[in-house]
Amino acid sequence: MEIKWLEDFVSLARTRSFSRSAELRHVTQPAFSRRIQALEAWLGSELIDRSSYPTRLTSAGEVFYEQALALLSQAQEARALLREQRSADHSVIDFAVPHTLSMTFFPRWLKTLEKRLGRLRTRLRALNVHDAAMSLTDGGCDLLMCYYHPSQPLQLDASRYEMLVLGVERFSPYSAVTASKRPRFRLPGTPDAPVPYLAYTANAYLGRMADLLVGDPGGAPYLDKVYETDMAEALKSMVLAGHGVAFLPESAVVDALARQELADLAPAAKGASPWRLDMEIRLYRDRLAYAEASHRRERAKRDALQALWEAVNDQMKAGAASTNG
Repeated sequence: MEIKWLEDFVSLARTRSFSRSAELRHVTQPAFSRRIQALEAWLGSELIDRSSYPTRLTSAGEVFYEQALALLSQAQEARALLREQRSADHSVIDFAVPHTLSMTFFPRWLKTLEKRLGRLRTRLRALNVHDAAMSLTDGGCDLLMCYYHPSQPLQLDASRYEMLVLGVERFSPYSAVTASKRPRFRLPGTPDAPVPYLAYTANAYLGRMADLLVGDPGGAPYLDKVYETDMAEALKSMVLAGHGVAFLPESAVVDALARQELADLAPAAKGASPWRLDMEIRLYRDRLAYAEASHRRERAKRDALQALWEAVNDQMKAGAASTNG
């Protein structure tokens, strides 16, 4: 059993709506329904009466609701206790970052930032986008770095969670190249010869971005899905091995492009493309975190965070000024 299953169930018990709870939990409704079903399978009892609307709990669900609240409370108490013991040094800054950004953008970004601030003490948790956002709202990290696209907005209260845009990530389809440096595969393919497609799993954030592109009725390519995973780095490895085409963020392929191992099938230099989009890379913080810091170590963490935030903000302003100039 997973903690998020309990959180899903408690949300559903309160909203009595699968669609509303899925929205609040930042997952698709099918994925949310599967997690409720997984909890029911683990317990061996039906918790939801699906014969009525709005959704109601079964008698077993009513009993388990109180137990779920107690289990979540105990888990949160344990987590809070362990966090207090996690580190004696409160100058360590905790980041929650989606897997792809943690391996591509984050290391380069941190190196640039340290040129201004000096060596930083950081701790990084690589998570999916949903769990990274939950880490921020639950107090499990100091800063959240993630992708943003208007089609999949994060439901974070703007009055509490402050945001900086760190850059823009291009998301395009890529193919391995032949010995003559030509793309091994090309889009859009044909009905008789669809392009082998390396896809993300349904619950992956980048998978939803790819779905926007391949599902466009005005320019949908002909694809044959032959592989799927939730990791962009795994897809890149499959593309490099010549298994097919995959949509990848630019930061994940910049080195392979420089070595001419991959070809961008929707290059920006050729103008608008129905198979390319841009995502913002954003940094979020909780305005209320450490707002009433009373202990010396808490004040040290607050000051370190503020210095980092101001440095990033100045960096972004300087970049915008040089671009406009």
